Amino acid sequence: MDIRKNKLRYLLVLFVLLLVAAELGLRTYFGFCHEVLMKSDPDFEYINLANQHTQRFRKTYHYNEYSMRSTPLDSSCIHILGFGDSIINRGDHDALATSILSTRLSELYKQKVQFLNISAGSWGPDNSFAYLKKYGTFQAKKIYLFVSSHDAYDNMTFEKIVGVSKSHPNKQYASAIYELFDRYIIPKLTLKKQIQASVVDHIPEGTPFNSGFKDFTDYTSKRRIPLTLFLHASIPELKDGRYNSLGQKIIDFANIHHIPMIQDLRLLTPDDYSDQLHINEKGQKKIAAAVLAQYQK
Repeated sequence: MDIRKNKLRYLLVLFVLLLVAAELGLRTYFGFCHEVLMKSDPDFEYINLANQHTQRFRKTYHYNEYSMRSTPLDSSCIHILGFGDSIINRGDHDALATSILSTRLSELYKQKVQFLNISAGSWGPDNSFAYLKKYGTFQAKKIYLFVSSHDAYDNMTFEKIVGVSKSHPNKQYASAIYELFDRYIIPKLTLKKQIQASVVDHIPEGTPFNSGFKDFTDYTSKRRIPLTLFLHASIPELKDGRYNSLGQKIIDFANIHHIPMIQDLRLLTPDDYSDQLHINEKGQKKIAAAVLAQYQK
């Protein structure tokens, strides 16, 4: 009987030690319970909290005092604004296209340049313009708007998402183990399917073209700030060799309004993607190179 009790105690202690080790490992190595947090906003739906500096899945995330995915604002720098969604927001800080461009353009200008990254997951042009309208241009010399085909009709709804969707958290999990199961393992086990925005090629009847495109055009034209549209291709578009009908709407808009456009359809390969839409570090480098090439023409 004593032998059985001792064995149970030993197993219990071992189980507790394993739990503690797992909890610490998930926190310190993988960055669980160190999520990038967000907040709701009455003007542009939601945004990442300002002044965040954290590591997660061995990647570093910095958000400055204006919730930009950039270093703190330096008024002595040349400023270029890059607006977009998760395409320019995902990944390690130093590997982002905007971070690469900050370094390369500083070398080109022989003066420090900040290519400021103003982005959040699933933002459309109207979200971005609402930010621009609220905070201004930061005396930017140029503005880039990074979009994908689905952004043509991806309008703001102000549906409550922060603190509701697991991809838009407003507080940290209390336990790393619980976060692992609740956010990653259980959703996969239940085979919950999510529609990828990247494969959308139709819109509900009556949905208006995203107002942000025209707002950016009018705003920058009035202030004589050069605007460039960067149209990012999804894997299905890459395989088709053309942008879908929504992407063509954006191309038509740019042509009608004489807006310079960069298209990465012929620049990327499937190896540059981490999923059907988002790009990896190789893809970020190619986006940076495409923007840099525009400066060197």
